[in-house]
Amino acid sequence: YGVVHRLEKDTSGILLIAKKREALIFLQKQFKSREVEKKYIALATGIIKEDNGSIETLLGRSPADPRKQKAYLPTEKAPQSAREGITEYKVLERFSEYTLLEVKIKTGRKHQIRCHLTYIHHPLAGDKMYGFKDSPTPFGLRRQFLHASYLKIKLPSGVVKEFNSEL
Repeated sequence: YGVVHRLEKDTSGILLIAKKREALIFLQKQFKSREVEKKYIALATGIIKEDNGSIETLLGRSPADPRKQKAYLPTEKAPQSAREGITEYKVLERFSEYTLLEVKIKTGRKHQIRCHLTYIHHPLAGDKMYGFKDSPTPFGLRRQFLHASYLKIKLPSGVVKEFNSEL
C-alpha cells in the first residue's frame, strides 16, 4: 500500500492512496504511461492575455539552484537528464493583478506547473521559490496558490473513477 502519486509541498487537493500493493502498482503504471487526467487550479501573477495555451519545453535541474527545475528554450543546450514537459492552461477569470487558471499537465515532472508558469513570466501567486522578487501576493496567502482539483483514473476493477476537490 502507499501513495500513488505525489503533490508538491504546499499544494492542496487530491492525493490518491492505494490500500493494497497490487492496486498501488496498477495505479502507478497509469501515471507512468500518462493515462491519468489531472487538472489543477492555479493563480498566476499578472494578466495572461491568451484565453488558453500550451507550454512545451525540456525540464531539468537548474544549474543555478539544485532545488529548482529550469525550462530550457529550444535554442539552449539542455542537460541529458532534461525531460519533456507539457502543460496546458485555460483562463477561468482575470483579476487586476492575477489570472485564475485551470491547468492540465500532460507529463508529470517535478515542479512542472511552477516552472512553466515562471517560464512564461507569470509565476504562481505566493510561490517563494519560483516567483519574482516583485511578484504580488494576495493578502493572507502563505503558500503557492496551486490546487489539485480533478483526477480521472481507471481502478483495478476496471471502473473509471473521477475525483473532484473544490478550492
